[in-house]
Amino acid sequence: MPDPARFARALIVDDHPLFCDALALTLKSVAGLGASESAPTLGAALARIEGPGPALDLIVLDLDLPDVTGLEGLARMRGAAPLVPLIVVSSMTEPQLVAAAIRAGARGFVPKHSPRETFRAALAAIAAGGRWVPEGVDIDDAAPGAQEEAMGRMASLTRQQARILELICEGKLNKQIAFDLDIAEATVKAHVTSILRKLGVQSRTQAVLLARQVSFDAFAAG
Repeated sequence: MPDPARFARALIVDDHPLFCDALALTLKSVAGLGASESAPTLGAALARIEGPGPALDLIVLDLDLPDVTGLEGLARMRGAAPLVPLIVVSSMTEPQLVAAAIRAGARGFVPKHSPRETFRAALAAIAAGGRWVPEGVDIDDAAPGAQEEAMGRMASLTRQQARILELICEGKLNKQIAFDLDIAEATVKAHVTSILRKLGVQSRTQAVLLARQVSFDAFAAG
């Protein structure tokens, strides 16, 4: 069983309040969790992480949220809190999606309606520095596909770059993005250049297509 101090405070990111409450009780039971908070959307979770609240020891993330679907939420959470262990708890359990989530930085992947013993084993593995995936999923033997490679590139973006890419996907120009984010247009241009380089694309259109691939392909896979 993991050291309770290791997971003293967790953030559960899921838009179903009853599930959040039940999961918080499960985590307290199997890992001695001291406190938990919940966020119904990715935006709320990012605001909590970037705010002045107590430090988090664990993030529990659903992949199907009102403001984001698929692995995009995972990429943005990793960018915002790269040092906090993150475990995906999802009803989407297709092996390719599990592999993509682990490669993108999740320390574990637990099917949403798993028994308590599964959560206990998963958290113990993570607390020991390992990872946890459902039985029968072999991450090491699974070759990364195009969607997983795209996910890895998305995960390399900073929080600000991810936000700028989101606005690009909405069709906004650099001047509009600068106004929305209250930064200089030259700063936006520099970020766009870096975004294209990190994503390995040549144009804004290609960046949008890659972002949509990450958002929708992974969700569809489940």
